[in-house]
Amino acid sequence: MIAWLNFAILIISSLLFLYYYIISVSPAAFEKLTGSGAYERCGRYRTIAIIFELITMVNYVVYYFYPLPTPLPISFPWPYSISVIIALLIAVPSITLMVIGMIHAGAEAARPNKEHELYSGIYEKIRHPQSAGEVFLWWVIAFFLNSPLLALFSFIYVPIFLLLCWAEEFDLVKRFGDDYIEYYNRTGAFLPKRG
Repeated sequence: MIAWLNFAILIISSLLFLYYYIISVSPAAFEKLTGSGAYERCGRYRTIAIIFELITMVNYVVYYFYPLPTPLPISFPWPYSISVIIALLIAVPSITLMVIGMIHAGAEAARPNKEHELYSGIYEKIRHPQSAGEVFLWWVIAFFLNSPLLALFSFIYVPIFLLLCWAEEFDLVKRFGDDYIEYYNRTGAFLPKRG
C-alpha cells in the first residue's frame, strides 16, 4: 500500500512541478492579462514548483524502502559501487552546468524580475544551462538508490524539462521581443551552436 501511494504521489508531484514551473516562467504573459504583480506572483509559483520538485525527490528515496512489485529487479545486477560511479559521472558535469547557470542568471534563477536583462556568461553559448544540468539529476538519484525502475521513470523528466524550456522561451519573446529572437537564433538550447 505504501509503495503504491508513494508512486502515485511521485507522479502527481511531478505533474504539479511541471504545472507550477510553466506558469512561473510566464510573467510577461500574466502581466498582459492581470497587470502589475505578475512577476511577484510568478515568483511564488516558482517556489511552489520547487517544493513539488523536492517532494518528488523525497518520493525517490521512499521508493528505495518501498519499491513497487514489478518484474524489474529491485536493484541493478552489478555491484553498488558501479551505480555510485555512474551517478558521480552524471552528477559532476550536470551539477556544474546547473550551478554555473544559476550563478549567471542571478536572482532570476529563483524569481522572475521585470528589470532583468538578457543573461550573459554561459548564457552567451546556451539558453538553458540550468535545465540541461538539472534534468540529469534524476538519474543521479536513481543510480545512487540503485533502482532500475527509478532510472526508467527518470525519462519522464526529459519531456517535462523540454516543455518548461519551451514555455519559458515563449514568454521571453514577449518580454524581450526581437532581442530575444536574435539571441535565440545565435545560441543553442542545450549545447552551443557550431560555427
